Amino acid sequence: MQMTPGPTAVPSRVRDRLSDPMPNPDVEQAFFDMYADVCSKLQRVYDTDDDVIVMGGEGILGLEAAIASTVAPGDDVLCISNGLYGDGFADFVENYGGEPTLIGADYTDSLDVDSVEAALDEGDYKVATMVHCETPTGTLNDIAPVLELLHDHDVLTVVDAVSSLGGTPVPSEHIDINLGASQKAFSSPPGLTTVAVSDRAWEVAEERDPNSLYTNLLPWRDTSEMFPYTHLVANVAALDESLSMLLEEGIDSVYERHETAAAHCRERGSALGLDLYPDVERSSPTVTAFHMPGEAKAVQQELEEDHDIVLSTGLADLADDILRVGHMGYNAKVEKVDHVMDALATVLES
Repeated sequence: MQMTPGPTAVPSRVRDRLSDPMPNPDVEQAFFDMYADVCSKLQRVYDTDDDVIVMGGEGILGLEAAIASTVAPGDDVLCISNGLYGDGFADFVENYGGEPTLIGADYTDSLDVDSVEAALDEGDYKVATMVHCETPTGTLNDIAPVLELLHDHDVLTVVDAVSSLGGTPVPSEHIDINLGASQKAFSSPPGLTTVAVSDRAWEVAEERDPNSLYTNLLPWRDTSEMFPYTHLVANVAALDESLSMLLEEGIDSVYERHETAAAHCRERGSALGLDLYPDVERSSPTVTAFHMPGEAKAVQQELEEDHDIVLSTGLADLADDILRVGHMGYNAKVEKVDHVMDALATVLES
């Protein structure tokens, strides 16, 4: 059993869709219609009237494309972070010649709203970046107050919602570029980036006029007659099926299922004497991170070798300190959580 926080296990209905005959994405109207339908379904999940596009490439493509499309050399960018991916936005900004100001917080803390407000009062920022769910630490950030501040200061906002979209509500108001991906809570194969783009973001991208193709949002603004390159047709079909399953279940029901699975996982962990990283108030409904300093990799290995259960550890400096259970997408079920936690109990008792 695979219970990682992405890529997630793909349900049989989606796998079956992958085996269907596929239309030619360059010339057949059937693909153009399917793509338009996928974008329409995504608008419902994003809860937005903004344009939604689907690019061919893993979720990191969206993060880089958002910066490449809006940040010109010399632009001041506010990178608001309490995690690995939030920090990484500053690297993208530097790569494209921008000037990042990192407002960082400890990985177990909330975003530093006071420091954001002070920076906005002192500086003139064109773009701001942040992460809704920091998957490596299982942290769900309360981004609404930060978005409100940025809106008041007329700053374009870029949000990485890759590991929250489809599993928990994303506060879409005041987000100009809202980034998702196929392989997380949608339980679709990796390979697609989803992006909700506001009118203002399109205007900034037009003004920026980036000279890249693959990391450029602009060629996707109008795909009614042609795509920028041959699309990943089977991946788009799989995502279409995943979205149909999500919407058939009902978005509110999906969110409730994630909350229930997450709460159950944490109750089981508490009974085993495991601590959360971060605390429960900041933990995401899509992933639980248990703090196991110096033990995570060994436990992960034993779970896979002895119980055929695949979990993830942390990343970078926390690689051996965090064990992550991904109750995300169609793995967000109490019975699946119980299967994992029963095995984890056996490993910890041995």
